[in-house]
Amino acid sequence: MATSSSSSVMSAILVPHNRWDSSISRGRRSLVRVNIPVPAASVPLARFHPTAAAARWLGDLRDGNSIELAYHNRNNNSMRQMKLKKKKKSDAPKAWKWSTSVSHSQQLKKWIPCCSSLSRNCYGETTPFPLPKSAQPFFLHKSRFPLATHTFSSSQFFQGKRFCSPCATVGPDEPHAASTTCPDGLLENQNFDSLYPQLQTSELEEFLSTELPSNPKLHRGQLKNGLRYLILPNKVPPNRFEAHMEVHVGSIDEEDDEQGIAHMIEHVAFLGSKKREKLLGTGARSNAYTDFHHTVFHIHSPTCTKDADEDLLPLVLDALNEIAFHPKFLSSRVEKERRAILSELQMMNTIEYRVDCQLLQHLHSENKLSKRFPIGLEEQIKKWDADKIRKFHERWYFPANATLYIVGDIDNISKTINQIEAVFEQTGLENETASPPTSSAFGAMANFLVPKLSAGFAGSSSHERSSNSSDQSKILKKERLAVRPPIKHNWSLPGHNTDMKPPQIFQHELLQNFSINMFCKIPVSKVRTFRDLRNVLMKRIFLSALHFRINTRYKSSNPPFTSVELDHSDSGREGCTVTTLTITAEPKNWQNAIKVAVQEVRRLKEFGVTKGELTRYMDALLKDSEQLSAMIDNVSSVDNLDFIMESDALGHIVMDQRQGHESLMAVAGTVTLDEVNSIGALVLEFISDFGKPTAPLPAAVVACVPKKVHIDGLGETEFKITASEIISSIESGLKEPIEAEPELEVPKELLSPQQLQELRMQQKPSFIPLSPEINVTKLHDKETGITQCRLSNGIPVNYKISKNETRGGVMRLIVGGGRAAETSGSKGAVVVGVRTLSEGGRVGNFSREQVELFCVNHLINCSLESTEEFISMEFRFTLRDNGMHAAFQLLHMVLEHSVWLEDAFDRARQLYLSYYRSIPKSLERSTAHKLMLAMMDGDERFVEPTPKSLQNLTLKSVKDAVMNQFVADNMEVSIVGDFSQEEIESCILDYLGTVRASRDSEREPEFSPILFRTSPSDLQFQQVFLKDTDERACAYIAGPAPNRWGFTIDGKDLLESVADIPITDEAQLHSEEGNNVQKDLRRKLREHPLFFGITMGLLAEVINSRLFTTVRDSLGLTYDVSFELNLFDRLKLGWYVISVTSTPSKVYKAVDACKNVLRGLHSNKVAPRELERAKRTLLMRHEAEIKSNAYWLGLLAHLQASSVPRKDISCVKELTSLYEAATIEDIYLAYDQLKVDEDSLYSCIGIAGVNAGEGAMASLEEEESNEGFQGVIPVGRGLSTMTRPTT
Repeated sequence: MATSSSSSVMSAILVPHNRWDSSISRGRRSLVRVNIPVPAASVPLARFHPTAAAARWLGDLRDGNSIELAYHNRNNNSMRQMKLKKKKKSDAPKAWKWSTSVSHSQQLKKWIPCCSSLSRNCYGETTPFPLPKSAQPFFLHKSRFPLATHTFSSSQFFQGKRFCSPCATVGPDEPHAASTTCPDGLLENQNFDSLYPQLQTSELEEFLSTELPSNPKLHRGQLKNGLRYLILPNKVPPNRFEAHMEVHVGSIDEEDDEQGIAHMIEHVAFLGSKKREKLLGTGARSNAYTDFHHTVFHIHSPTCTKDADEDLLPLVLDALNEIAFHPKFLSSRVEKERRAILSELQMMNTIEYRVDCQLLQHLHSENKLSKRFPIGLEEQIKKWDADKIRKFHERWYFPANATLYIVGDIDNISKTINQIEAVFEQTGLENETASPPTSSAFGAMANFLVPKLSAGFAGSSSHERSSNSSDQSKILKKERLAVRPPIKHNWSLPGHNTDMKPPQIFQHELLQNFSINMFCKIPVSKVRTFRDLRNVLMKRIFLSALHFRINTRYKSSNPPFTSVELDHSDSGREGCTVTTLTITAEPKNWQNAIKVAVQEVRRLKEFGVTKGELTRYMDALLKDSEQLSAMIDNVSSVDNLDFIMESDALGHIVMDQRQGHESLMAVAGTVTLDEVNSIGALVLEFISDFGKPTAPLPAAVVACVPKKVHIDGLGETEFKITASEIISSIESGLKEPIEAEPELEVPKELLSPQQLQELRMQQKPSFIPLSPEINVTKLHDKETGITQCRLSNGIPVNYKISKNETRGGVMRLIVGGGRAAETSGSKGAVVVGVRTLSEGGRVGNFSREQVELFCVNHLINCSLESTEEFISMEFRFTLRDNGMHAAFQLLHMVLEHSVWLEDAFDRARQLYLSYYRSIPKSLERSTAHKLMLAMMDGDERFVEPTPKSLQNLTLKSVKDAVMNQFVADNMEVSIVGDFSQEEIESCILDYLGTVRASRDSEREPEFSPILFRTSPSDLQFQQVFLKDTDERACAYIAGPAPNRWGFTIDGKDLLESVADIPITDEAQLHSEEGNNVQKDLRRKLREHPLFFGITMGLLAEVINSRLFTTVRDSLGLTYDVSFELNLFDRLKLGWYVISVTSTPSKVYKAVDACKNVLRGLHSNKVAPRELERAKRTLLMRHEAEIKSNAYWLGLLAHLQASSVPRKDISCVKELTSLYEAATIEDIYLAYDQLKVDEDSLYSCIGIAGVNAGEGAMASLEEEESNEGFQGVIPVGRGLSTMTRPTT
């Protein structure tokens, strides 16, 4: 079921929701990632990211394949949520990539041996390990547009969607992992000894050969029927656990006439389970997904029921047993899921998906990965009957071919094992017998592919248990993966392949920019010894230097490339390690872009990293490692589980964060500069030595290009490119002269002690009373731990001391105004101004490079964004080595000494111009764009700025638009972290208290009023048609709503009227008669400022559930439908949006069905069970996030904001009781404030196809044809090929 982020607990009291992020940086930056399989050493500067609920404050660091740590985005902890959101990687201009928003606990696992290169979630999204802060500008930019944050992508990672790792699991000797390593002798034959530098002493050699320690809390075992299980006690979140059943079968196991059948079984088995349905009232969440190599069914559940205190683990295990091994293939369910999958197939078939398919097809042209995408083939999906599906299930779905994972708040391991045995032990034990698996079962491929059924998991844990007995051979019905097909790879090793494939060109009318990928494919090297870890660390240092260099070297306003990314990472789903150089550029610059990228790779390969770079990145890695090690008890269960799955699939040792840090410290001292440069150079040989006989051949070179491009003065022109031209451009980069990299001077501080002392003398900072009514300088709430204070310059500050994230902290500055403050003469000024500030990256006398390296050294991550009503900056920092002081210094310098550069402004404006011109190439974006313009009466503040508006802007106008909002009493700063009162108040006084109270320039006048279009209107129903080779359809339905605090656009204060409505007896039939306490709670809710925030959130959950049940499940009109509320805080309005994907033949019926559900709440009353389920969903989400600093940062937002006067401490303290007090009557009071009548509702249907729109109304492209368009293409490998979650 699609859930709404706006219905989350956070949304009821926090800063505005994610809206369209149309500025995600798309500029001339590079991205570099490398898998580092160590628990505690993330890339410097990029490791701190907010939770899913706070994802609005950060964007997506990654836009394609880059050198990646195996970090899995765990923001998808709830059911599938396809919103009006576009993939960050393709929906906006980018100057650098954004780091995915994750909780502290989510990043903690990213280093543990988990080297999965492209971690794909249920939406096919690739989530990166956060990059070195050096890799990013000193603050990330993340400005937004309204509808856009929800949509459009099959893989948006924000707010509550369930993330599904593509990892396999059971151990290094399993077939799905075995093919990732070299056959015996292969590496030796290819002279890979150079990967291991000569050791000078026998003691060092002995140490480096020692096996890494394994997680001591990991319990592994195996039942008599072959089912393997893994148990890991973990207290985060408390009183909950994850249970995942991984069946080792995926699309790679399908025959030619079965393409998509594994995914079909996933749907039918999961949604057909009655035992799973019984869990819906317990607060459990469940889902499923399919990939190349496995199918996973997962349930996130409380440990016990709320009222009866019944242990839920047996019920969860029983449900998984039924789903995986005892499904009922009813014809009715098969037909229902057939319709859903066909709809999913069309929904997935975006240009991003098609690019991903092209990349994988050419990268793996020699094996089945190139033609076994999990979604399957439409013509085959339409044909299968229940018997065909059942036979595939019988072949692959048996206990010996599965692994059960249980990670969570479990105290009694023995009891858990007994519960597993009680549920699963008899499954698969039948009269038929077979011999146990042996190596001879696979003939010549035995050593490469044969699974070994030894007790436990190949000895990788000290806690192993096996139910195997001497007579196991008599009871095993089937051998584990006895017929799994091998995956053959043509490795990119010197001498291994002598025939170079010519560059492949994929040309499509929906592509806007040029992109090229150069692939190198080698076997996975397991990380099991200290030497393995040391090698990965050296690669990380080497490639981090490359990323920073490319990121900072090119500063012209017409950069040669949009982005350069280098990815070196392991992939369990593909069974190999792939190095990818991805270059994107405007089509006119493609040749120069290739030349420059190749030139920079050569420079690093030839001259290596400098001593300063080695010291800098090593120090940052170790600091970060120490920080994450200290947070070992804050890792969430789902993060631990995903990490273990991928580690086992790749054969890596599984360490915890503390072990990882200790291991990293142990090997760090043995690293030398020569070895770093030597091992790093090997990674780059396929590029730097391209064409040489000794160089490894690229596995593939794939260019994805548009068919036509816009040229100023000429309009649309055919884009021509040949394979020989691509090779010539690569060769030209090899011939360019290169010089060694100079050392950079890195500042230790941005404000010297002398400067700070002078500021104190001038400004005399102090705390003043919060208000005339409250004559205290600090207001501390003991229950929440929140302290409120106000500085003498007028800046209000909220802070909370939290031990949840050891020695870590977060800080957020919120400035009232945002895009709403743009005037008719400065449309787009705020969003372009914020982008300009982040593009420039300079403060005071410090260059961008110096500021970025300052952040690297202090492990600071900073993001900058603009929304419709706010500008915000968020900092994440460590308290080690004066990290908090450094973060406050940076904030002070941004507020007082920002440098506005003309070339940065030119880049920002060009990025938005390119983005606007790319809208007609996206069905979802153009459909939503048209809807918003209609509903908001053409108000450009809620959509992307037009080319005309952009051309009218100047550097002065955008600077004034932004900085005039940075006035003391218009700002609010909130801080949460593991600091003392003395530490935080010292920083507040020194760095915030010394900020000037006002600006020299006058403030902008009040923003123009915001109005919905007068209804009825002939624009209430519209259509968009997009020419495409394949058919697709989507639709958006929207209408007015109040804001979070009960204010409406026409000036009404609904809270006052609601408080006067008497509480009826009927609403309390389910409570104890005459319960005055309950009545008092209800009355309190009615009078509380959060009444509409609470009730609207619950209403959204109910509507989402009904949309799924009716439009998807019963009518089969869509695969994905969702309802979301956008409730503003400062602006006196809000709106709701229903997004639905369908086929051209069904989309009109789907829209009508959605409208009927939306309007049907009075005729089909909300049932008590629906309300209770909604409450449990939101409260459990709250409980899961409450230990996150980023979540608390959101709770603190607006506590002292004059523009949000109704937010007070009670909105934090009483949140849980307010949800519990809500009744069905309250839900209807909220529902009645949504405008759902035909005159108020707006809808827009988008249809793509060969004949789309013939004879119909003009498309956006036709309307804006005089502007032309350019844009950006999706990049990356296989980001969208994985199937969506089942629900």
